[in-house]
Amino acid sequence: MTEPGPPLVVVFNVGAGHGRADEVRATLEAGCAEAERALHLLEVQDPQQLGAMARQAVALAQQTGGVVVAAGGDGTINTVAQAVLGSGCAFGVLPQGTFNYFSRTHGIPSETAEALQVLLAGRSQPAQVGLVGERVFLVNASLGLYPELLEEREDWKRQFGRSRLVAFGAGLATLLRGHRSLRLRVQSQGQERELRTPTLFVGNNALQLQQLGLPEAEAAGAGCLAAIALRPVGVLKMLVLLWRGAFGRLGEADELIHVATRQLTVRPSRRLGTFGSKRIKVATDGEVSWMRLPLSFRVAPQTLDLLRPPEPAPDPVPEPAPPSPAAE
Repeated sequence: MTEPGPPLVVVFNVGAGHGRADEVRATLEAGCAEAERALHLLEVQDPQQLGAMARQAVALAQQTGGVVVAAGGDGTINTVAQAVLGSGCAFGVLPQGTFNYFSRTHGIPSETAEALQVLLAGRSQPAQVGLVGERVFLVNASLGLYPELLEEREDWKRQFGRSRLVAFGAGLATLLRGHRSLRLRVQSQGQERELRTPTLFVGNNALQLQQLGLPEAEAAGAGCLAAIALRPVGVLKMLVLLWRGAFGRLGEADELIHVATRQLTVRPSRRLGTFGSKRIKVATDGEVSWMRLPLSFRVAPQTLDLLRPPEPAPDPVPEPAPPSPAAE
């Protein structure tokens, strides 16, 4: 008789999933019962409790030899991954968000029942993690305009609901209000430069970078991060860049500076004097917080032991045909 697999310890953000909490819960309970797998469902009603619940899930998984699973959007997955990294626990994902960049990059289905089958199959592979300071990011981290866009997007979501159209409208409204540039000193690959930019974006997700049309997409997740900075531009040019990004042509823009790197250190410009003692908004996978300069963006030394579908087998190489008698 086959022994049941490890328990699933699921941190479930019930606010995600477009109001489908009851359906998700029923799918998990029925699927685990059918597979004779233990399920510990830790439901998060208050987003402020998500970090504490993630740490509780890790402790329970360590005690039971279980798998820690994040059920939610990219922000929820980020918070749970922060607790899991370095814990020795396997990590799983049940995507419930709008964009689901992390799960889609790793081939994890968006439907809960299908994603659950990936967890029950138990095939794990390493997944690269980015760090800014000691804070995890799986998709991206950013300074400047991008965190402002995210905060505006959350306000719009609360009023108009979650959709790609709402996200686009919020971004447009932020750009039309205007923005100021950051003055930074950026060091990477042994070189340092003074940089004036409205936003600095560091990507760790090949799918998102591919959709924007950036050539560093292949490097992201394969040992490097993709650092992108925008030269100062006016509102009209910014709208053109937004259009380019929507159609996957951002890499063609001369207004961008982009490079693949394992580590990027960001300090205040020497011209700003005491600015270095101030804090700055940093967005990590859609969640905005305050951090203090200088900042170090880097690839984490550990990876996540991620449960995901197996890589498709390569097509067999056909054997060469034997020489014909005429050729002998």
